[in-house]
Amino acid sequence: MIDDLDLGYDEQDRGEKGRHRRGRKRGGRSGGGRGKTVLALLLALVLLGGIGGGAFYGFERIQNYFVTPDYDGAGTEEVTVQIPQGAFLADMAVALYDAGVIKSTKAFIQAAEDNSRSRNIQPGTYKLRKEMSGANALAAMLDPQNRIINGITIPEGRTVKSIFKLLSEKTDIPVKEFEAAAKDPEKLGVPDWWFKRNDGKKVTKSIEGFLYPDTYEIPPDATAEIILGQMVDHFLTVTGEMEFADRVQKERGGISPYEALIVASLAQAEAGTKKDLGKVARVAYNRVYRGGFDCGCLEMDVTVNYYLEMTGQKTKTSAQMTQDELLDTKNPYSRKLRGMIPTPINNPGKDALEGAMDPPNGDWVFFVAIDREGNSAFAETYADHQKNEAKARAAGIIG
Repeated sequence: MIDDLDLGYDEQDRGEKGRHRRGRKRGGRSGGGRGKTVLALLLALVLLGGIGGGAFYGFERIQNYFVTPDYDGAGTEEVTVQIPQGAFLADMAVALYDAGVIKSTKAFIQAAEDNSRSRNIQPGTYKLRKEMSGANALAAMLDPQNRIINGITIPEGRTVKSIFKLLSEKTDIPVKEFEAAAKDPEKLGVPDWWFKRNDGKKVTKSIEGFLYPDTYEIPPDATAEIILGQMVDHFLTVTGEMEFADRVQKERGGISPYEALIVASLAQAEAGTKKDLGKVARVAYNRVYRGGFDCGCLEMDVTVNYYLEMTGQKTKTSAQMTQDELLDTKNPYSRKLRGMIPTPINNPGKDALEGAMDPPNGDWVFFVAIDREGNSAFAETYADHQKNEAKARAAGIIG
């Protein structure tokens, strides 16, 4: 008769990943399933009772088909577990099971679904123990003392060269390894469609622009490829949620997402305040794509500085730059070169991306900082721009 029972129930089944998502509504499970489990256990007990007291060993084996396998206690030896960004409950459960922390994925998932605080679990590295009960594993992950903090903050607007230096100082991974990993952006996760231009210029594949600025948890024993891949993945997540590529293609008059990413980096470098990011992006579009600027060039000193930094030279203020540096058309990032530059010049944040994706309407082609707070004045004509420059001189911003 026991063979007639449905015993095809695998408590370590990994197939729940698509159903158990981090942050889903709790309390959806009814008590009916548990009632059936109790009934089945009683039936098994009656059946085994008829066989005799020696059958309790068999009862324990059958019990595993009806009760979620779980360890009892706070665990044994210490182990570290990495929870990646964006992990669902099922992903966490698999990571814990693979590390030997829990006896079954369901033990952790059930504990998490019964505790609304489980949605507070952060990505990162956790110090846990092997053979913990699902409830104890959950409690340990909710305790901040068990989270190994090994984070690094990448500020908005940093170049890849600067980012590699920061990462190397934090991780002791040589800069050369980050440079080597960055040579193939697609291998790090950048889709090939990102490297498309609609302006007829040759595509230069660079990781610049795709290392999203944020605070990152650095996994133990991480490689340069893992760290940069983590940053690229975050860029893709953020821009995907913004619908950046789709909106640019629909709303920016034939400009490609890659060209808009370049504009976002220009706005990040040039704007002195958050509110001016979109306006600076609009100036870049107007100068290069709308024919409102005689040279059809960007004429922004920040592009010259980017070239100086990438070629190992010292960056300079606008006043320090020589005429040769300002007018050098052999420099692919020359301020006088017609059209859009080859690549982004830094890694812009979300506000700069939004500014390039959806800039305010305006025919501005000039702008200048006019106060110590970084506010800029924008103009459509050179005559109005000269008036704004007079304000900037009076405030001591320009000479």
